[in-house]
Amino acid sequence: MKLSQRMLTGGAVALALTAFAGAVQAECDWKPERPVTYIVPWGAGGGTDANSRMLASMLEAKMGQPFNVVNRTGGNGVVGHSAIANADPDGYTIGAVTVEITMMEHAGLTDLNQDDVTGIALVDIVPASVLVAADSPYQTLDELLAYAKENPGELTASGTSQGGIWHLAIAGLLNAEGMDPQAIRWVPSEGAAAGMQELIAGGVDVATPALSEGKALVESGELRALAYMNPTRMAALPDVPTTKELLGSEWTMAAFITVSGPKGLPEEITCSYEKAALEIFETPEWAEFKASRGADVVSMGSADLTEMMDQTYENLGATMKAIGIAK
Repeated sequence: MKLSQRMLTGGAVALALTAFAGAVQAECDWKPERPVTYIVPWGAGGGTDANSRMLASMLEAKMGQPFNVVNRTGGNGVVGHSAIANADPDGYTIGAVTVEITMMEHAGLTDLNQDDVTGIALVDIVPASVLVAADSPYQTLDELLAYAKENPGELTASGTSQGGIWHLAIAGLLNAEGMDPQAIRWVPSEGAAAGMQELIAGGVDVATPALSEGKALVESGELRALAYMNPTRMAALPDVPTTKELLGSEWTMAAFITVSGPKGLPEEITCSYEKAALEIFETPEWAEFKASRGADVVSMGSADLTEMMDQTYENLGATMKAIGIAK
């Protein structure tokens, strides 16, 4: 099982946008006539918040009305995602639906899933990495997995809470390789930064955060990146191999951020927001913002995004069942 994703950059984006604009120019011209609420289900200062505030600011400039970012936190993302899903589908409430929308129902937190929202465009996708300490005996992913296979339960990993996306990344990788998903034991942490500090301190053997979160520590030589769980190499760290290159299973896993609206958002409004977002993603301003965060520009419209979220729901549900945390 692997996360389906299509990443368009450079000329490919321009070609896609040209075709898109020609197809929808006549009908995708809705614009808000009053301020729009942009809900972020996670706290201020994180990656979801930063991407969402940048996009909201650029949508405001493009569409001529204020886009007010509101952080609605709580319930492991349930509060904010519910606020987006339950809003009137009139275009005046949109928000940052994240990968957790495909996990909540499996975890028994809510009945909410991706069918309760209208995906508009992919904003960011951050593949999980496999990081070890600079002095780790494991020089390659193959060496790490071989040791874990021969010594199940001896190695430990961290980077998020139990059952969080980065826990599912390593558990799913092990499962896809025909190993016990708990062959590398998970040690919960309060986030990627805490997990990586524990790795540097020698408290765990592996960390699996987003590659962008570990980029500075890899570049400073404090951590070593064995791989990241992506189909293609990233410009931010081009020398790091991908799991697709290294593994027969071709396992990939990434967290994602979208701009989405409530279920039932009219097509005219959906495609107008989609058009605006895709045009923003083509700008130098957006490219500079993404580069500052060690991330690639991605571009995916509503139809492909809906397909990706559906596939992720199936993939993560299977992984959660395999490691015994699905309800």
